[in-house]
Amino acid sequence: MRGLNEQAFNGQELKLSHAEFTLFRDLLYSRTGIALSDSKRSLIVGRLKINLLTTNETYFFREEKHLNFLLETILPAASKLNFRVWSAASSSGEEAYSLAMIIADSTYPGSWEVVGSDISDAVLEKARHATYALENVEQIPERYRKKYCLKEANKGTFTFCQSLLSKVSFHRVNLMSPPTDWGKFDVIFLRNVLIYFDKNTKDRVVSTMVNKLKPNGYLIVGHAESLAVATERLTVIRPSVYRLNS
Repeated sequence: MRGLNEQAFNGQELKLSHAEFTLFRDLLYSRTGIALSDSKRSLIVGRLKINLLTTNETYFFREEKHLNFLLETILPAASKLNFRVWSAASSSGEEAYSLAMIIADSTYPGSWEVVGSDISDAVLEKARHATYALENVEQIPERYRKKYCLKEANKGTFTFCQSLLSKVSFHRVNLMSPPTDWGKFDVIFLRNVLIYFDKNTKDRVVSTMVNKLKPNGYLIVGHAESLAVATERLTVIRPSVYRLNS
């Protein structure tokens, strides 16, 4: 997370006492599992000014090695019945739509869906609206841009074709207690979110994700993250890529 310096707000300086900071920190931890140290007080102050206590940093085709693994290894061996992917910390939708473009453009012959989730209503609204600044289209490989991206005239934005949008849905989910009626997934992308959890919360979230995987399903975390001894039910396939033991 990135710290924000204290500054004037509505003509006044917003400050937090130690007790107030502790209250907000404990509330954030109890609701989301995100653990903040005492050094993050300036971050809390800054985020309270803009009504945002979680970080939502993302872009299209982020950490492309994972996406290549999905295309080259997971999809060719996947069941042809119904391939399901969960973008568990989808933020404003860039990851979920990246996954959808890859699957749509692959030779996978069966039905499929991408489910995105986040705890922030604001970023979920953006994800559902699926309208992005035109300069961000350059993050998308050309073959996908030509097939799935639509420039919105005179708006400086782009969106996606309806055939792609119909395959992606977004839901507000707290990873500490996700829905029980979602069924299971072939792949869960849980990237760049575990770094905000302490060990106990991390283990709890990972255990929950594992229970949502189909037999031999994959859990993919960020390249800077490691599950280490978080669970014995997963096999390391490559750094940051884990498969459920069948």
